[in-house]
Amino acid sequence: MKKIIIIGFVWPEPNSTAAGSRMLQLIQLFLSNNYKITFASVASQNEKSYKLEALGIETNSIQLNSASFDTFIKKINPEIVLFDRYITEEQFGWRVAENCPNALRILDTEDLHFLRNARFVSYKKKCELTPNLLINDITKREVASIYRCDLTLIISKYELKLLKKTFNIPKQLLFYIPFLLDSISEKAFKLYPSFEQRINFMTIGNFKHEPNWNAVVYLKETIWPLIRKELPKANLTIYGAYSSQKVEQLHNKKEGFLIEGWVESTEKAFSNAKICLAPLQFGAGLKGKLIDAMKYGTPSITTTIGAEAMHQKLQWNGCIEDDPKKFAERAVEFYKNKMLWKQAQQNGVKIINQCYLKEKFESKFINQLEYVLKNIELHRLNNFIGAMLTHHTLKSTKYLSKWIEKKNKI
Repeated sequence: MKKIIIIGFVWPEPNSTAAGSRMLQLIQLFLSNNYKITFASVASQNEKSYKLEALGIETNSIQLNSASFDTFIKKINPEIVLFDRYITEEQFGWRVAENCPNALRILDTEDLHFLRNARFVSYKKKCELTPNLLINDITKREVASIYRCDLTLIISKYELKLLKKTFNIPKQLLFYIPFLLDSISEKAFKLYPSFEQRINFMTIGNFKHEPNWNAVVYLKETIWPLIRKELPKANLTIYGAYSSQKVEQLHNKKEGFLIEGWVESTEKAFSNAKICLAPLQFGAGLKGKLIDAMKYGTPSITTTIGAEAMHQKLQWNGCIEDDPKKFAERAVEFYKNKMLWKQAQQNGVKIINQCYLKEKFESKFINQLEYVLKNIELHRLNNFIGAMLTHHTLKSTKYLSKWIEKKNKI
């Protein structure tokens, strides 16, 4: 059995975040290919954390700026180390390179943090996304992390193209692997509630994630009043982990704007609703809520940012609209029109079955890992920028970390 260590930014929470679902999909991929997995993180676990031990995965709590990690990783001596987001690579990449130099280093970006940040700044400033905004300090850190790793997993084709065309990152360092899903059969789909059985609107998303919180406020202040004017008896239920007082104060039963908070069964939340609303104004990567809407037969109304790179050239499972007035009009139209609604449902099935089937990506990914593992020296010789960045990281980050370690002991 090949050994892999996954260094998590947080412990996976598949019922709370799309990133948690994505990580669990990767874990299951490695398990199905007979990898022995160790999952380690600096973060603390909570009641929403997935019980990885139930899958036979060894879990470990690790420390920042501590030589204990060196002992930990040398003892396991993995063939592969996967970093969950660039921050964990910055924290532990140099230690992996020093203690297990032959281990294949993989970066899972989840989404491009620098792109999300640049779009957020662009949104706040009400300006176009210029190169000055796109190339920021986070960009330099994340791109450097991509170069230092042997392979980086990219979830969005838009982001893959951005890295290749705008930043000239060699294609051999990047691997496109989106959400990994099972196919949806017509038989299974017919078990979900029908158009007549479903009522009201819904949306969902981790409230700590700024694009989600912004979308909820946008719904409350701009879009929902327009929909409620046409459908005065309709309700909108907002689900999501990590609710807070500022979120809960938006709850207004009279207006039909209901803050429900975390829900254990996302399937139930989606399959009982008629329409999913996702008016995202900025963000990056693929949107878990929109994937779930397709999986559970709930047409969605979203924005260009929301649907980015999610459906190739297939018809969306609902409508893509950026203008708030038109967004509300289309939401009402799909809510009332059974024929439109059912066609949107079918579009969602088609998108899942053509764009996200795990069988299309898993074997290609494992084959790529095997190839790079066998040709690791040549692969790294062809990545001089990565070797240079790793060299300087070992000289700078290493001694900063050792200084902090020594200071902590004192």
